[in-house]
This record gives sequence, structure tokens and C-alpha cells, in this order.
Amino acid sequence: MVEASHVLKKQANSQYAASDFSSAIGTYDRAVAELPNYLDFELAVLQSNIAACHIKLEQWKEAVDACERALNGLAKEMPMPKPKDREGKDVRSRNKGKAKRETLNSDTDSETEETSGPNPTDVVELPSDNDEEADARALQQLAISDQRKADIQRIRTKTLLRRARAKSSMTPANWTNLGGALEDYTLLSTPEYFNTLPPSDQRTVRVALAELPPKVNAAKEREVSEMMGKLKELGNGILRPFGLSTDMFKMVKDENTGGYSMTFDQGGGGGKKGQD
Repeated sequence: MVEASHVLKKQANSQYAASDFSSAIGTYDRAVAELPNYLDFELAVLQSNIAACHIKLEQWKEAVDACERALNGLAKEMPMPKPKDREGKDVRSRNKGKAKRETLNSDTDSETEETSGPNPTDVVELPSDNDEEADARALQQLAISDQRKADIQRIRTKTLLRRARAKSSMTPANWTNLGGALEDYTLLSTPEYFNTLPPSDQRTVRVALAELPPKVNAAKEREVSEMMGKLKELGNGILRPFGLSTDMFKMVKDENTGGYSMTFDQGGGGGKKGQD
């Protein structure tokens, strides 16, 4: 089954090189079908290559879906560690609660990926006072050679680049997709990823980090405004039978406390104020 899948992958690589991307997707899909479902790394390589084909065809959603499958498979092989920025801070914690997800691109081509087997002589020290789940993850690393880890990291980096490009290219350019692309590019800017990128991809990451934040903020403001407009329309529908409208209610921010109070003006100059 593995040999049959490998033959199909080589055929798909040739189709990709000939710019026959639609045929390559079909052949990669056949290669996926041949592999046992427990070969997570091999499946992830195929899914990442499928994503590359969809990107060439500008099929952004399909590319994102293929990248998600690839990254999920790689996480089963070797969970992604929490990334650190240049100051040693947790990137995910720093970005949590900020913009949601997506722009820019990078030219990463589909290619045959060779894998290496586990090295039984690798030693992993188990942390003390650890829970059973963490112990199990640490023990799993005993079966992963340094070369295998490097292979996983290489495919993960390519797949993150592809997902970021696809998300940033999706239309409409919404807050979720743009924020997701920004999150991926931010992760790729950390040393463990950035230092392994070729100069062209490093430039792509830098440009994306400069251009995406204002696009994310603009998409956020637009979507929040649209949501508030719909809420206002709904509120007016509820208040209209009572001779009221949402325009009669104003939220006023207290600059000293940061809190808000509501004022009610039925149409005159004065207003009645009530606490939120």
C-alpha cells in the first residue's frame, strides 16, 4: 500500500511540475486513499501538496481545508510546541484575544518528501511531577528521530505558509480569515520557523506582518459596524410599537472610570440618564 501510494505521489509530482494541477489533485487523492490512516506524516505531506495545487488554481477554501488536514496529522506525529518570540514570550498567549484570522503569499512548490524511520537510541528525559498525558507525549518522542523531527518541522513550515497565503487571499476578506493569516505569519516570524525559511519566504513574512494589521483592523471595524447596524434595525423593530427608537438611547463613556452609562432623549434637548 505504501509503495503504491509512493508511485502515485511521484506521478502527481510530475503532473504538478507540468502545471496540470487539477490532475495532480486527483492523483494525490488516490495516493491518500492507498495509505493506511495511521501514517500521519505521509498523509500530511500529501495533503500539503494538495494544498499547493489548490493555491495554484486559486481555490483558497480548498487549500485551507487541505492545510488543516495536514497540520492536524503532523500534530499527531509531534505536537506543536508553544512558540516563543525573540523575547522568550509565548506567542499564542500574546496574540490570544486579538484579531481573529488572514494575507500575502509565498511561492512554495509541491515536492516529493522523503522520510526517515525512528531511531531507538534517542533519549528523552521525562519531566518530574508530570501528569500521565504529558508522560505519554514525552514517551512518544522516544520513537521520533532527530531527522524525523526535522522533516515534520519542514512540512509544518511549508503548510503554515500555504495556509497563510490561502487565508489572506480568500474573498471576501473578512476579519476571521485575515486574522488567521496574521496569526500564521506571526508564528512563522519566530526563530524556529523564520530561520529555516529561504530569503524569498522571509521577505513574504515581513511584508505580511507590515501590511496585514491595518487590513485586519479595517475588516474588524467594518464587521462590527455591520453587526451593530443589524442590531439597531432589530431594536427599532421592537421599539417602534411603543413610539421609541434606538436613536433615543445614547451610550456615554466615563473617561475617568472607563464605564458606560445610558442616556435617553425622547426628542428634546435634555435627557434622562440611567446606569447600565
